[in-house]
Amino acid sequence: MIKDTENRMKISPANALRGSLVLPGDKSISHRAAMLASIANGTSRVENFLTAEDCLSTLACMQQLGVEARRTGTTVEIAGAGKHGLRVSSEPLDCGNSGTTARLITGLLAGQNFQTTLIGDESLSKRPMNRVTRPLKALGAEIDTTDGKLPVNVAGSALNAAEVRLEVASAQVKSCILLAGLYADGKTTVIEPVETRDHTERMLKWLGADVSVEIRENARFISVDGASELTARDIQVPADISSAAFLLVAAACLKGSELVLPNVGLNPTRKGVLSVLERCGVKVQVKNEREASGEPVGDLVIEGGTGKQELSLLAGPLIPNIIDEIPILAVFGTQLPYGIEIRNASELRVKETDRIAAVVGNLRRMKIDVDEFDDGFRVHPGRPEGAEIESFGDHRIAMAFAVAGLFAGGDTTINGHEACEISFPSFFDALGSVVT
Repeated sequence: MIKDTENRMKISPANALRGSLVLPGDKSISHRAAMLASIANGTSRVENFLTAEDCLSTLACMQQLGVEARRTGTTVEIAGAGKHGLRVSSEPLDCGNSGTTARLITGLLAGQNFQTTLIGDESLSKRPMNRVTRPLKALGAEIDTTDGKLPVNVAGSALNAAEVRLEVASAQVKSCILLAGLYADGKTTVIEPVETRDHTERMLKWLGADVSVEIRENARFISVDGASELTARDIQVPADISSAAFLLVAAACLKGSELVLPNVGLNPTRKGVLSVLERCGVKVQVKNEREASGEPVGDLVIEGGTGKQELSLLAGPLIPNIIDEIPILAVFGTQLPYGIEIRNASELRVKETDRIAAVVGNLRRMKIDVDEFDDGFRVHPGRPEGAEIESFGDHRIAMAFAVAGLFAGGDTTINGHEACEISFPSFFDALGSVVT
């Protein structure tokens, strides 16, 4: 049973998850659709746009920059202003809680002919911005931060093409540079030693940009030509595999579950969570594979009950592929015979909250033995005990521990459950609709 009581969400143990559930649109792709359609020539129709707070922050920022956008439910029609059609905003752009908005739009604004100030909420204002402002300055961008954080002032200027090697494996940093590269004189190249999610490259190609990707010297070289123009096209946003992960783990941990999740994005740089589950003996079938707007999609069918365990350590190049799924994989680890260890994930320290500390603290509240490291943690196996959980205002923490409550001993309450609205509106209603 799942119910809201005294502004806290109460989760009772469940028997299984059964049925079919349509999930909201992919968060990463929705952000990029709003930005890139805004600088395309013509009107784009974006379907299954994620109408969660983060993506709506991006859409609102583009509207402040003079872009006309009309939303009906989860469909957004965006009248692109063209690459040079954005207009100065009379007020600072409020990025809300969205790091993706703040970091990507900084790149988009770097090559404009006007000045813009970016702000965010208390949580976002504590997160680092230097990771994008430093490489942007290599292109000649004029940007001032507040001790490396928001507020950020972007004085749009002429940009020069450059070759930038990423200091940290981050799709946000890569995307920021590529967006700035659209305004640079010549070809801008981003070198990433570890592959990160490639939604930006795919959508740039979908809208007609001159983008190339080469693999050499054990790295990916992604180049964009500053002479590129974008042409409006309709964009089909698939269901978010990061949102699917919570349902997949919930079903996997409850024997007798059978759950169908249609139209889920299966981008190779995002589906590491599926390989982790499969290597732990979880039965996940992919049906009706196809492509939508340059992105691979398919229908997922999962049966409950974990089997053998072939891995207990998640580390190295896999981590960028599963960075958003780590909180729910930590919960999954409690149900594995040998637990789970996650390393090389220090990036989690600078998410919406310190996710390493949040995961460790909440698992310990549920009487699970956990070892904490600077770059991750080791979760020992055991049945969680019902407990009072803090979301710390982080959507992925709230959802991960709601799932833990489904197979805990006793009831679990989630304080700050409304954080789920950041990426998965009506998460608890959706979960409740398939719980038996």
